[in-house]
Amino acid sequence: GFKRGANKILYHLHRDFHQNRMKKKMMMIIKLCFFAMALLYITPANAQTQGVLFGYRGKNGPNQWGHLNPHFTQCAVGKLQSPIDIQRRQTFYNRRLESLHRDYYPTNATLVNHVCNVAMFFGEGAGDVVIDNKNYTLQQMHWHTPSEHHLHGVQYAAELHMVHQAKDGSFAVVASLFKIGTEEPFLAQMKEKLVELKKERFKGNQTAQVEVGKINTRHIEGKTRKYFRYVGSLTTPPCSENVSWTILGKVRSMSKEQVELLRSPLDISYKNNSRPCQPLNGRRVEVFRELATDKNRNRQQKKKTQLS
Repeated sequence: GFKRGANKILYHLHRDFHQNRMKKKMMMIIKLCFFAMALLYITPANAQTQGVLFGYRGKNGPNQWGHLNPHFTQCAVGKLQSPIDIQRRQTFYNRRLESLHRDYYPTNATLVNHVCNVAMFFGEGAGDVVIDNKNYTLQQMHWHTPSEHHLHGVQYAAELHMVHQAKDGSFAVVASLFKIGTEEPFLAQMKEKLVELKKERFKGNQTAQVEVGKINTRHIEGKTRKYFRYVGSLTTPPCSENVSWTILGKVRSMSKEQVELLRSPLDISYKNNSRPCQPLNGRRVEVFRELATDKNRNRQQKKKTQLS
């Protein structure tokens, strides 16, 4: 009886040890995720909130973000939150919007495993986007799987966020949606680096960095015939608002293998790293269409010709 009792105690001690070990591991992963995300959006608000945990499910999931820390309250009470579901009946054509002007240049880049997403940081001189006559410099890009924004009720396989920042600290994000299909050329040139990042993860290096070297981003700036524009927020805590969002209208393709490569370095808790859609709260989602703009220009040109 004594032996049986001793074995029972040992069993419970062994079980509790492993359970506590797993809990500590998960807490460390979530903590690493927060620190990594704080680096994504370098703002004073983030500096004050380092060390607070957030995730994509359970007690630290999106529905709880606003209650995890006082600096995260915008996640719960903000009226300009992102992402959103872009519904056709809620969009407005704005003839004053101009063609998206982006100038990107080859520059040194680093691929980073942020535990909760894969990101690429650029060195100086990566290029700019001009929105409302204001220059925003490309800082980094990262991916979400599946997409955070929905288009006419459809959620896609992946979403790329190209994060730009102006001199005054404000953000502009240009987002591309991806469906499963042919290989995406930009990711294709990084395949070996993504595999390397995945290997580092299996070695236990959860926040690995892989030097990419000089990478050409120019083809990403391809001509955009349609885009959606609205004012939103960061899609991760602290969910800061007044972010200028541009969602490209053309849904691009990415192979299933590429989606899995983007997920492979991440912990299982973050392989689905998309925040649910937020209420529009009466915001205007404006649409740019190149063809409509061209028609207006042609009409104006004809009038000028007739008058002369």
